[in-house]
Amino acid sequence: MAQTIDHLFGEIWQDDRLSLQQRSLVTCTVLVATGRESEQYLHFRGARNLGIERATLEAMITHVAHYAGWPVAVSASRVLGEVWDQMDEQEKQS
Repeated sequence: MAQTIDHLFGEIWQDDRLSLQQRSLVTCTVLVATGRESEQYLHFRGARNLGIERATLEAMITHVAHYAGWPVAVSASRVLGEVWDQMDEQEKQS
């Protein structure tokens, strides 16, 4: 497991052929298409922290819906809403 984590974050995420924002959007897209809800919470939060706008993520989810199906898109939209609401609330409290 440690080797996988070292490789992922030490090499894959550091590869300069994609920006961090691009890499985050690609990761979120894969997680939506595969219905990985628990990972979506983490990566949607990370995407927002990288400056990716909610509208961009919503557009990605709509695009994925046409290829991977509406059920995964509906679930991802719910997760995205929960993440955004939680982060908005945390920002208000800071």
